[in-house]
Amino acid sequence: MSALHAVASEPMTDAITCLVADDHPAVVQAVSEVLISGGIDVTAQARDGEEALAAIQRLQPKVALLDLRMPRMSGIEVARRCARSTPETYAILYTAYSEQALLTEALDAGARGFVSKEAPLAEIVRAVQLVAEGRTYVDPVLAGVISSPAATAKITLLTQRERDVLRMLSDGHSNEEIGKALFISPETVRTHVRKAMAKLDADTRTEAVATALRQSLIA
Repeated sequence: MSALHAVASEPMTDAITCLVADDHPAVVQAVSEVLISGGIDVTAQARDGEEALAAIQRLQPKVALLDLRMPRMSGIEVARRCARSTPETYAILYTAYSEQALLTEALDAGARGFVSKEAPLAEIVRAVQLVAEGRTYVDPVLAGVISSPAATAKITLLTQRERDVLRMLSDGHSNEEIGKALFISPETVRTHVRKAMAKLDADTRTEAVATALRQSLIA
């Protein structure tokens, strides 16, 4: 039985449309109820990443509120694919995690907002409203992680593409596989690796990946 289903509610004229995805049914229900009470039209709910992505592509809601860690596909990966296939849908990551590397990866994936699961439910409504207007929203708890001087220095140390390449290297992909996935040539991949190695003062690509992981530059 599919965990994805439309929400039975009266259509709301000009209401912001939103998908809610989380692998905990109680969370989905609570978040959906607070959004609906705030005038948000919850068009669908999903319990894993693959179903969330399918619903986004089919319904094209204005906002997708995604649990960062879900079965079958993470919220970050859903946001990344959504940015490519359905750019008119803005992704917000809903998370209990505050690891700087994960939040940096989510930024790279195109997420427009971050809400902590520790935040009052009313903050979710505000986040969805702001992101639907094309703005960004970062929960104050998570903002400290993203924008602290130490985190900022780490984020700016490597470019987004260099982090992408190192992430894929850490997963065991070859230069050719990375190039195909990122739509760049293997030689360009090698150039990014060399630049990352120099910035991280690493003698080998393995050392560069290990250093990036240790310093939370990649997840």
